[in-house]
Amino acid sequence: MKRARTLFATAVGLAAALSLTACSTSAGTESGATALTFMTFETPALTATFWDSSISDAQKQVPGISVKKIVSPDADRDKYAKQLQASGQFPDVLSSITPKDFIGAGLLQPYDRKWLEEHFTDPDGNAIQGKSYIPPTNSQIIPMIFYNKKIFAAHHLEVPTTWDQFMTVVRTLRKAGVTPLQMAGAEPWAAAYPLSGLITADVLGKNPDWVKDRYAGTVKFTDANMVAAVGKYRELVTAGGFDKGALGVNYNDANTQFLAGKSAMYPMGSWLIGLIPPADAADFGTFLLPSAGGGTVVPFNTGGTTSVSAKSADVPKAMDFAKAWSLSRTNLKTLIETDGAFPMLKDVPFDSFGAKVTPVYTEAYAYVTGDARKVSAFGEVNNDDALPAGLVDQFNALAQKLFTDSDVKGQLAAFDTAWDKAAK
Repeated sequence: MKRARTLFATAVGLAAALSLTACSTSAGTESGATALTFMTFETPALTATFWDSSISDAQKQVPGISVKKIVSPDADRDKYAKQLQASGQFPDVLSSITPKDFIGAGLLQPYDRKWLEEHFTDPDGNAIQGKSYIPPTNSQIIPMIFYNKKIFAAHHLEVPTTWDQFMTVVRTLRKAGVTPLQMAGAEPWAAAYPLSGLITADVLGKNPDWVKDRYAGTVKFTDANMVAAVGKYRELVTAGGFDKGALGVNYNDANTQFLAGKSAMYPMGSWLIGLIPPADAADFGTFLLPSAGGGTVVPFNTGGTTSVSAKSADVPKAMDFAKAWSLSRTNLKTLIETDGAFPMLKDVPFDSFGAKVTPVYTEAYAYVTGDARKVSAFGEVNNDDALPAGLVDQFNALAQKLFTDSDVKGQLAAFDTAWDKAAK
C-alpha cells in the first residue's frame, strides 16, 4: 500500500545509503536462532497488532529464526530504509519499499523464478529486467474514484462514462455547494493520484508501453497527448473540483471528511475499501476515471510486501521468512478485509480465504477478475514500468505545483529534464 513521503535524509546520508558496503542487522542469538529484522509500517488498516500476529504466523513456518520488528517512524519507507542503511542497520526484510531505489546498489535479493511461477497468477507482475524483488501476492487499483451514492442521488447524478459527463458532475456539485472531489493534498503521494489516474487513463490507456518508450527516448512528457491529459487536472482545479485548501488536508482528515459525506467523490487507492464501515458500505460505490479513448482502463498495480536484503548475514533464512509471510492466507485475509487487497495466489479460490467483504469490494474486484483493460498505474508500480529511481517524489511534487501553476507544458518540460537526469 502506498503512503505519504517526506524528506529527512541529508545528501551525505543518501549517498551512504546507496553504498555497496551494506551492513546486515541479522545475527545469532543466545539460543542459536538466527535473529532477523523486519522493517514494517503502520496505518489505520495495518496496525501494530496486525504486524505482530503476521510476523508470529510466518515465523512458525521457518524454524531457527527470531524476528525483530522495526517500524518506520513515518510513511516514507524508502527514505527510512536508506537512513537505516547509512547507519549500518539495513533490515533483513523490508515491507513495501520501491525496489528501483535499491537494486542499483545491489541491496536486494531477487526471488526464485520457479517459486514465483509455482505460487502466483502473475509471476512477472513485479519483474524489473526479468527479476522480481517483491512477490506478486496481491493487486491494487490506484486510483479508483469512490463516490457517495446518497449525494449523487440527491443531485440526480449518474456515474459518468465520458470526460464531459465527469466534468458535468463536478460543475453540478460545485454549483450546489458540495465539494466534488476530496483530496489529501498535504500528502504528496495522495495529491498525485488524480494526475496519475488521468495519465494512466488517457496516455497509458492508448499506449501501455509509454513508460518503456520514455526510457527509450521515443516519447516525451511535452508530447501533445501527455499535455492534454495533464491539462485535465488543471481543468478540474479551475472548475472547483477540489476545495481551495485541499493542499492542506492530510490523509486521515481526508478519509474522515469523505466518509462523513462532506464530499461526493474521492480519488484514492483501492485500500480505502477497508476503511468504509460495513454498515455504511451500501452508501458508497466505485468507478474509474473516463478515458479519452473510450472504454474502461484499470490503473493496475501488482502488489506485495516483502523485499529481502542481499546483504543479510543469512539471506536464505531471510528469504524463507519473506516467502512464508507472503504465502500466509491469514495475512492475505487481513489485507483483503482491512486494506482492500485483491489476492493473486495461484489455484487458491477467493472463498478459501474466509474473508468478509462488502459490496464495494466486490464491485472493485470485478475490475481485476473481469475483461477490463489493465495497464500499469503511472508512478505506482514496481516493475519495468516504474519511474527512474527517486523520480516518484518529483512526480508527486509536480502534482502539487500544478494545483496552483497553470503552466502545464513548462512544468512537464522540467519533468522531462528531471527524467533524463534520473534515467542516466
